[in-house]
Amino acid sequence: MKLHQSEYREKTNKIRLLKNKFVRNITDAALTTTDYAILFSTLLLLFGGIFLVYQLQPYFEKIHLDRMKTFSGQMLAFITISLLIVQVAFLIYILYLYTKYKPIKSVSDYLLPTCTIIVPAYNEGELVWQTLFSLTESNYPAEKLQIIAIDDGSKDDTWQWMKRAKDRLGNRLQIFQQPENMGKRHALYRGFNLGIGEIFITVDSDSVVKKDTLRNLVSPFIVNKKCGAVGGNVQVLNNKKAIIPRMLNVSFVFSFEFIRSAQSVIGTVLCTPGALAAYRREAVLNCLPEWISQTFMGQPTDIGEDRAMTNMILKQGFHVLFQQNAHVLTNTPEKYKNLYKMFIRWERSNVRENIMMSKFAFSNFREGPKAGARILLINQWIKVIMAYPATFLMLYFIFTHPILFISSALVSTFIFSSIQVLFYSKKYNFLESFWAYPYSIFYIFTLFWITPYAIATANKRGWLTRGLPQK
Repeated sequence: MKLHQSEYREKTNKIRLLKNKFVRNITDAALTTTDYAILFSTLLLLFGGIFLVYQLQPYFEKIHLDRMKTFSGQMLAFITISLLIVQVAFLIYILYLYTKYKPIKSVSDYLLPTCTIIVPAYNEGELVWQTLFSLTESNYPAEKLQIIAIDDGSKDDTWQWMKRAKDRLGNRLQIFQQPENMGKRHALYRGFNLGIGEIFITVDSDSVVKKDTLRNLVSPFIVNKKCGAVGGNVQVLNNKKAIIPRMLNVSFVFSFEFIRSAQSVIGTVLCTPGALAAYRREAVLNCLPEWISQTFMGQPTDIGEDRAMTNMILKQGFHVLFQQNAHVLTNTPEKYKNLYKMFIRWERSNVRENIMMSKFAFSNFREGPKAGARILLINQWIKVIMAYPATFLMLYFIFTHPILFISSALVSTFIFSSIQVLFYSKKYNFLESFWAYPYSIFYIFTLFWITPYAIATANKRGWLTRGLPQK
């Protein structure tokens, strides 16, 4: 079971190479011929849509005038304009919050709290080995870290890789094996009960952390006594392997470094990511019985454990923050089937936890301002409520005015995706930022059904993507 010294050096070097990808993944502009072809075709399509809208302007005006002659047409126009104003106002609000955001710098070694790191794993194979070694190579005082890895009844060689890591790391690592596959929530629950640290840190078993990630992640707990949880900055590890991860990388950067930065300013990050999150021990233990026994429509909940924990901590009156300087690289789906199953799981969790958050967000759930948290929740509900009307209207216009719909959809995509392009290009890389365009088109035309389907099946159980091959 033990690794030979040469094999150990090879694996350790591999971890260091993975860590170096934190810079390369974001700044490396090297694109393949296929990448250039996709980006060029996308831009050609978008500008073609803009040209069509310009050419078909008289038809747009005629349809608008005809529709405004009817009450239903007037109502549709009123609702559309109102929603557009609301969304633009919300974007301006988020932009305002973003300008006020600053990550908290790491505190000194002396002030750093003791931490228990919990790594649940299921069918990850060698990836769990890489995750564990990236954690031990952090510049966090070793005597203040307790690392627990839990194999959730894997069917592959995950447990063997855990034992190999244990052989090398000795007392720095504790490994446990569930008697059967019980789900990520139960694996984390076991880790929470075994943990002795002041702070609990959860890390997915397909993720690699940067050297200073852990100390940056937990520093807000020392600086802000109201802080109950902190989310890390998730970026894509495999974004050079396939088109979908390339596109997701830009989306992830915008979602975390813009949206969550803004949410952090009002202490209401809506979801601490499973890939990397930290929780105050007191806050976790306060809600642990409720969290492990959570149900939805009479069924035990086995998804959305991260959003559920975030909600329960917010409900206690704690703040939930985001640390832009606490980086983690994680694997994302490379195939369409794996991607839509991941999104279905996320959206089902979103519906469930919006309901849960609504039960306390409009009460006096914490000291200080609460309007920001309520605005975020209302925006979440607008997206859910409008999912079916938007889908029906989309299908209606596709069948009645296909050219007009496609051209106007492309123009809208260009306008709103350009926000992500500008954000990413300013912070990282100009060429890579253009992946926001094909991703938006890809989402609109192939993933538009996710939210309506997730709403209709919100009571269904199942992880959907656990153990599925990425390739």
